[in-house]
Amino acid sequence: MKQSIISNQIAMAWNKVPLIVRCVLTGFTVSAIGITIWSLMLVGIAAPWSVLPMIVALLAYLKFFSGRWGSKKSNETKKFNFRAIKLSSSFWKWGITAAILFVIIVQASFVITFRLVDFPSEKFTADYKILNSMPVWIAWTVLIMGSVVAGICEETGFRGYMQAPLEKKYGPSTAIIITSIVFMFIHLSHSWAAPILPHIFFASVLLGILAYKTGSLIPGIIGHSFLDIFDYSVWWSDITGGFHKQTIFKTGIDIHFIVWCLVFLLALFVFFRAMSRLKKRERSITMPLSAM
Repeated sequence: MKQSIISNQIAMAWNKVPLIVRCVLTGFTVSAIGITIWSLMLVGIAAPWSVLPMIVALLAYLKFFSGRWGSKKSNETKKFNFRAIKLSSSFWKWGITAAILFVIIVQASFVITFRLVDFPSEKFTADYKILNSMPVWIAWTVLIMGSVVAGICEETGFRGYMQAPLEKKYGPSTAIIITSIVFMFIHLSHSWAAPILPHIFFASVLLGILAYKTGSLIPGIIGHSFLDIFDYSVWWSDITGGFHKQTIFKTGIDIHFIVWCLVFLLALFVFFRAMSRLKKRERSITMPLSAM
């Protein structure tokens, strides 16, 4: 009885905290839980064996935060925050198309940027030098697992638990902007983030639009995971040889630069075209009052 009273008092105090603060704290915590587990796995279990228990941990993470584990009352809120709805074939088609285009857009933006300014190789690879010291097959295993962890946990935390309640209260535009600002600044803990803060914000906006328009986190999880696979292997390590192109101010405007500019513009156009195909749908899961 006493424990129930204390729990109710804590819940009442929490509900008095402004919604924006609650969403930011909750979203960050949900994201950090999965990423912290992966970090501890890497420290405690030698790679690649750390991947096996992490697969189990990710399945448990998904079951809990998608509302398939837990009390009936809390699961309603978790299902809403996870955007746990069944997608139609049309939403799958355009959602996955947009997820692939998202990867192309962000990668093209990196290439264009580092044809305009010198690529800060040392800064970009500083956090993940350990990958270069591993046998290639182990490095790829760890890299892929890390990308999937980031895709699942960051989309669940940011585009789910942070953005979804903010959408209900303030509308999609405000929710996406707030989430993207937080997402951008959270990444400042990485040495590679400072030179590409606008890219991080832009990528988050695209993922926010994708989550809102499809009503699901799944396309964003897929796109985010594949994006990080490219980022880890091309930009954050030397596994694929790294990026060694000089700026156009040294080489002149060449075919390589022109092609990537065209790829960026075309992919961006088709991405928003795909999003326009997704008419606003009614949620099959209503927002519980406890999530407000």
